[in-house]
Amino acid sequence: MAQSPQKNLMSRNIVYFDLETKKSAADVGGWNHIDQMGMSVGVTYSTERGGYKVYGEPEVEALIQELQRADLVVGFNHIRFDYKVLEGYSVFDFSQVPSLDMLIVLNEKLGHRLKLDSIAQATFGCEKTAEGLQAIEWYQQGKIAEIAEYCLFDVKITKMVHEYGAAHGHLYYTNKFGNKLKAEVDWKL
Repeated sequence: MAQSPQKNLMSRNIVYFDLETKKSAADVGGWNHIDQMGMSVGVTYSTERGGYKVYGEPEVEALIQELQRADLVVGFNHIRFDYKVLEGYSVFDFSQVPSLDMLIVLNEKLGHRLKLDSIAQATFGCEKTAEGLQAIEWYQQGKIAEIAEYCLFDVKITKMVHEYGAAHGHLYYTNKFGNKLKAEVDWKL
């Protein structure tokens, strides 16, 4: 018996994704060398699995395989950054992965880049627990658990932002003057 179109849509495996690096752009000679930054920790949330998974660098191939199997990978700057980091480990062409990069969509709509934190604060009243350079310091100190916790929280916020936008057709963000503004989005699930 064939599944209804609604059932098929609901059973799609959406994978929310983020990673942290071992090195900064300055450490590798600039932003043209993102593939040399190395992954310290990667985190996914799979709607099919119904939970999070943390990957250390030794599991990078399993992370890449999960992304390849996804019906849609959702992230925030993952096409221009996280995929580039993973290209340092694989010859796979990540442009083949169906992806929604919320930063790219919002940048095209608004004409300027937003921070995930600005959306989280305006939409949910919460903020990120750290930032990428802090995660690099933690890596240098061997604090992998702290990196994993930070990255898990970023994936949770990414998932919340996407689901809110899909459900309501808009997001809120704060501009550089601290004003709360609304951005329309079309991310129906």
